[in-house]
Amino acid sequence: MKSVYYLIMAFTVFLSSCEFKNKLFGDYSEDKRIEVNRYDRLESQYLTTSDFSALQQMNTDYPIETRTLIEDVLKLGEVNDPQINSKFLSFYQDSTLQMIISDAESQYANMDDINKQLDDAFKKFKSYVPSLQIPQIYAQIGALDQSIVIGNNTIGISLDKYLGENYPIYKKYYLPSQRKTMSRQYIVPDCIVFYLLSLYPLYDFESRQQIERDLHMGKVMWVCNVLLDKKFYNTKYVTIIDKYMKANKCISIEDLLKTKDYSGIIKTI
Repeated sequence: MKSVYYLIMAFTVFLSSCEFKNKLFGDYSEDKRIEVNRYDRLESQYLTTSDFSALQQMNTDYPIETRTLIEDVLKLGEVNDPQINSKFLSFYQDSTLQMIISDAESQYANMDDINKQLDDAFKKFKSYVPSLQIPQIYAQIGALDQSIVIGNNTIGISLDKYLGENYPIYKKYYLPSQRKTMSRQYIVPDCIVFYLLSLYPLYDFESRQQIERDLHMGKVMWVCNVLLDKKFYNTKYVTIIDKYMKANKCISIEDLLKTKDYSGIIKTI
């Protein structure tokens, strides 16, 4: 199973990496349905056919996403490097990556199910936390790097990390326990957990007691379960949070998320 602490380390790398330009997507309203923006399709078009118009559209419509992918995820260099486009294209000419691009676009030709799950979860989240800014969500194709990339109110889904537990290429690089979470059904829970961790980080993580770290992750996973209306996570610490919230019905989900003091919960264990 994917380490929960890997999630913490992953989101901190990208948390401050970029700023989102509202003019591309507009403001969220309750009538507007959340949909994953298909940046991956332009990326695939450029990387498989060298279509320069696709690259131009990537840079024009998705400048932040392109910078994040090239500079922070792939670490190919600075996006304003005159040679960066050729480096980007050349990097993906590897036969394995070309196969991943093709398979990702085939498996995710339709993302209606994921759009609905995300829409339902974030609308529910906003009902609990009215001040919540609904994130903009987009799909990309990485190089088996991070699963989810968090920016400033954005969530990037790397489709290359969700091609299925039995995907042949994964068997070369990942243990069976790791592959269990690398499938379509984990996209929405991962998005929610990453985003919750970015909004409600555990400050002074390194100096905290292990029990506090475990309870923080248990809290985030418990809230994810509530938002999905499903017991997706069922760890010891999720159970502790569940019992605590049932015994303290006056504590709201927003209060729980904001709490930095776990002493009260620890006393109940």
